[in-house]
Amino acid sequence: MVNDTSEESVVLADIDKTRMLFGDYDQNLILIQDEFDVDIIIRDGKLRIIGEKDNVSMALKVIKILMNKLDTEGVISSHTVDYAMRMVRDGDEKKTDKLNGVIITTARGKVIRAKTLGQRKYIEAIDKNEVVFAIGPAGTGKTYLAMAMAIKAFKNKEVNRIILTRPAVEAGEKLGFLPGDLQDKVDPYLRPLYDALYDIMGAENFQRNMEKGLIEVAPLAYMRGRTLDDSFIILDEAQNTTPEQMKMFLTRLGFGSKAIITGDVTQIDLPKGKFSGLKQVEEILKDIKGIEFVHLGEKDVVRHKLVQYIIKAYERYEEENKDESNFFD
Repeated sequence: MVNDTSEESVVLADIDKTRMLFGDYDQNLILIQDEFDVDIIIRDGKLRIIGEKDNVSMALKVIKILMNKLDTEGVISSHTVDYAMRMVRDGDEKKTDKLNGVIITTARGKVIRAKTLGQRKYIEAIDKNEVVFAIGPAGTGKTYLAMAMAIKAFKNKEVNRIILTRPAVEAGEKLGFLPGDLQDKVDPYLRPLYDALYDIMGAENFQRNMEKGLIEVAPLAYMRGRTLDDSFIILDEAQNTTPEQMKMFLTRLGFGSKAIITGDVTQIDLPKGKFSGLKQVEEILKDIKGIEFVHLGEKDVVRHKLVQYIIKAYERYEEENKDESNFFD
């Protein structure tokens, strides 16, 4: 049975906020109209939504979420619109307040917040636990949010130093053929970590703390034989660790320290015959208090909307071709 045509309206008091709400060339309103099959008309200082009752109700909820976002964040992106529509579709619109908390403000004045419920859960897990595993596809903010939390802890003097590491799997035995000293050889594999630090801390602040030894960026092999006290440690690209390397890293944890391990189990670059330590570790550590596993998915991707579709398409393809893939392994 088709619902009767319905109409709801919202008063638009602030012209500048109204422009930001609509987006360039009214692109935000067009997204909402297309998603819920409604007409949105602006007249006499009011925004009118016309269409089937349920669709109008959902569109109105999205508009109210976006207006609240404008009040708290001062900006609306196409991702914000898309995610608000998803939350309303899933009946989660009352949870949007959880996304308002500020994690940290960057050197350039950019405010960093969780942008999805999955990211909010990740931040809460880091607050509550000594060891957190963040597993999910590219674009879900695994590394960047861990970095933001590390810098926040460092600024609040909760830790004395930040240690960032990742396995230089791609280098393998070819490191010796690369030009420069050892640091020059491994820097290309650590560049994404440097980039995030520069963005959040600012280049000068980062360089100053690096020279003091308060921030360390190093390949995973450098962790062997060390005990890391009063540190915030991030292991990035952990899908490329072997089980032995994962055990070695986790047993470096010292007093007053926190470890965040991030990775994407669909992007393993280990040589054939080598098993990923990240795929094994959840089964081993799943029942230990103080350790939490957070799984992020395509809903948590905060890059271009197409990235979500690409991830879903690959997941479908891999599921459909699972038996054939196993045959060739």
